[in-house]
Amino acid sequence: MPSQSSIRDLVIGTHNRKKGLELAEMLAPWGFRVVTLDEVPDAIEVVEDGDSFAANAALKAVEQAKHLCRWVLADDSGLEVDALAGAPGIYSARFAGPQATDDDNNRLLLEKLGDLPLERRTACYVCHVTVADPTGAVRAESHDTCRGRIRFAPAGTNGFGYDPYFEVVEYHRTFGELGPTVKRMLSHRSRALRAILPLLLALK
Repeated sequence: MPSQSSIRDLVIGTHNRKKGLELAEMLAPWGFRVVTLDEVPDAIEVVEDGDSFAANAALKAVEQAKHLCRWVLADDSGLEVDALAGAPGIYSARFAGPQATDDDNNRLLLEKLGDLPLERRTACYVCHVTVADPTGAVRAESHDTCRGRIRFAPAGTNGFGYDPYFEVVEYHRTFGELGPTVKRMLSHRSRALRAILPLLLALK
């Protein structure tokens, strides 16, 4: 069993500060100390060329863990829009191109949806989480989703990515409006993390 580092000292395989904070807040009550790749000077850039959320999460966790000799938790998340045959999917972060901003991606999404009525703008946020130990062995995985629909205009300033447009129908609010506390209960990422927590807590 790997001994180079403790699982309670987790590297989150992302440069996304907001995502890192979101995950850190969820893991902190269980005694996990979390850093993002921006806080690890010798972290590498992993090419996300997998063909699924699961494949990309595994690439990010395994390759980074082997390089750093540390426990790494990586997720691959994205938005699947039914009317777009599941797009942007695994390309969510770079929907409008390799250097796309959130605004660029949202603009393209709205352009592709055009004037489709709200009831046909159904979508699903997806998250796959993978944890690799310091040898690069996958030790835990989870997968979960959150259903909603895409609004015509943004609402709220919380979250990131497509959050201001993604409405959770039962709440009549977007993730941008609901705020971090409610989002931690409902989001695809928090659901996947809650599913993997018992597996993490069982690891030594």
